[in-house]
Amino acid sequence: MRVLHWHVHGSWSTAFVQGPHTYLMPVTPNRDADGRGRAQTFDWPLNAVEIPPAALAQEHIDVVVLQRPQDVELAQRWLGRRPGRDVPAVYVEHNAPRGDVPNSRHPMADQSDIPVVHVTPFNELFWDCGRAPTLVIEHGIPDPGRRYTGELRRAAVVINEPVRRDRVTGTDLLPRFAAHAPLDVFGMAVSALPRHAQIATYEDLPQERMHAQIARRRVYLHPIRWTSLGLSLLEAMYLGMPVVALATTEVVEAVPADAGVLSTRVDVLADALRTFLADVDLARHTGLAARAAAGCRYSLDRFITDWDQLLKEMRR
Repeated sequence: MRVLHWHVHGSWSTAFVQGPHTYLMPVTPNRDADGRGRAQTFDWPLNAVEIPPAALAQEHIDVVVLQRPQDVELAQRWLGRRPGRDVPAVYVEHNAPRGDVPNSRHPMADQSDIPVVHVTPFNELFWDCGRAPTLVIEHGIPDPGRRYTGELRRAAVVINEPVRRDRVTGTDLLPRFAAHAPLDVFGMAVSALPRHAQIATYEDLPQERMHAQIARRRVYLHPIRWTSLGLSLLEAMYLGMPVVALATTEVVEAVPADAGVLSTRVDVLADALRTFLADVDLARHTGLAARAAAGCRYSLDRFITDWDQLLKEMRR
């Protein structure tokens, strides 16, 4: 099948393009948000193919994968076909609702032509999609391998754009956690964080290198207040790291009790950080349970199978 798919979320797309289809990725001259093309810092297979928007009208497309409200208009303009009417389409909702929660109305609500695919059960529960058909295909990620050493008595954190996103990503909590454990923060634009003696930043590392570095840290801290389900958390679990995380959104389903510590109390999480930093054997044992949990629920094979089945159904 030939699938039109925008590169919106790098980690999710890295899993998605591992499937058996040809994934056409719009690419604009300046690689802006509407045409990023292939990823620059992730390892993608050759069946993820860049294509300029001007060439799309002549292409055979089996299914359009929409991920933003503006993708509907872009697809119609670039293809000359209406998604959901002239060409099959699905809409992937990556995010937890914002604004008037729990009354947040989804932009695709109350239409019946385009199914809304949520990436977590939490998202499907909280978004109001009206009569629009919905389903859940949970995350799956390529297994980076068990790389955990825990040799550094520090906590790893991954946050993209922590200053802009601030309370959403728990950026304001970092100094409180840093009072109990030295933090190494990885991600996009992390160098914009205010300087702090206990917080070091590592910006825009390629995924392979970032995984290797994170796995050297003793524990993974996930301070996110309100996102769908950070794939960096699942990656840390796959690496074999114990996790300490806010008990919010889908995290409470993703992390079983033996894989780390979840709480809405910062003091409880700070105690957990200190405990893991002091006891490498406990950290290693907990990390093994985290890896097993991630592999059981968030395997790439299950994710690809679920998506392959849906895409085939959409073509009929």
